[in-house]
Amino acid sequence: MAKGPFSGILVIDLTRVLAGPYCALLMAELGARVIKVEEPGIGDASRAIGPFIKTKSGKVKSGYFMSVNRGKESIALDLKNESDRRIFDALLSRADVLLENYRGGTMGKLGYGWKALHENYPKLIYAAVSGFGQTGPYAHRPAYDMVVQAMGGIMSLTGHPGSPPTRVGSSMGDLTAGLFTTIGIATALFDRTKTGVGMMVDVSMLDCQVAILENAIARYVATGEVPGPIGSRHPSIAPFAAFATKDGHIVIAVGTDKLFAKMADVLGCPKIAGDARYATNPLRMQHWEELHGDMEKALAAKTSHEWLALLEDAGVPSAPLNTVADVMEDPQIAARNMIVTAEDPEIGPLCMQGNPIKLSAYEDPKTRTPAPDLDADRERILRELGLK
Repeated sequence: MAKGPFSGILVIDLTRVLAGPYCALLMAELGARVIKVEEPGIGDASRAIGPFIKTKSGKVKSGYFMSVNRGKESIALDLKNESDRRIFDALLSRADVLLENYRGGTMGKLGYGWKALHENYPKLIYAAVSGFGQTGPYAHRPAYDMVVQAMGGIMSLTGHPGSPPTRVGSSMGDLTAGLFTTIGIATALFDRTKTGVGMMVDVSMLDCQVAILENAIARYVATGEVPGPIGSRHPSIAPFAAFATKDGHIVIAVGTDKLFAKMADVLGCPKIAGDARYATNPLRMQHWEELHGDMEKALAAKTSHEWLALLEDAGVPSAPLNTVADVMEDPQIAARNMIVTAEDPEIGPLCMQGNPIKLSAYEDPKTRTPAPDLDADRERILRELGLK
């Protein structure tokens, strides 16, 4: 178990697939003990989602599951079974946090709704992350990442003009919900130090998508125009996009007039620097198509590597378009310990994403405890609870 500011905190994790497990992963990374409660015989549905990795015995395990469930313990319980409910109640009596991601109202039907839990375990923090939250006309609906990306507007902003609807390449519907739920739990734990009582944390995946719309809402309110997809470029700043070079593409992000002058100098293009259409950011936004065309004419003279070296020397924000393979070999990523390993007993060392939260008071080890097999910790947990 990792050491961190949540050491001594016990999280009962009833979640599956991604939003909830990602939140529980972050809690574990920050020191909490996380006991994952799974469906007997089946477990978390993501155990059956690829990519799959072969074990030494020839069986397979889900890389997806292992990447977001490392550092946890597993016990299989059927919450409709009386004997399993007694085990679950014993866990709750010791828990600081109960985390679940069923659709709204499901826990209440099982007898574990917020009101009942708060009466029986007044210090318990109950965190529910669901597609649409515990209130509102959609509360009963199921949801996946793709559903809330579509409903929350983010897909309407993603892609190129005229392109088919495009999902964000990472599961932002799930991941943002996991992040906001972690913040909610941390806030509730802090509040409990003052009040002595727990509270409910209710996070909706759809709400989270609205919360990250950034300036899209502001643009709609200000102009009355519905924002749409604009490719890689920024809606309010130019040049701030991906640009073609002699052998590929690079990103150039120029947020000030001073940086624009530096960039124009690097490109060796006095026409760009002296063009009245490009004198200020509002003017550059009006004429972004012409600006991008002039820049790409200049950028065609050198390779991406050559331009990136020149732009870096000049202090102009720029970047290569890295693949996942490139990211895993990047020296900055290595220096920040953002690729760690977990030693799975049946597979060996597995590389996976690290923890971006670096805390001066705690170490950030290069290795992690692997994800548990289904029900792997049952006997030990039952002995600990005095039920064995």
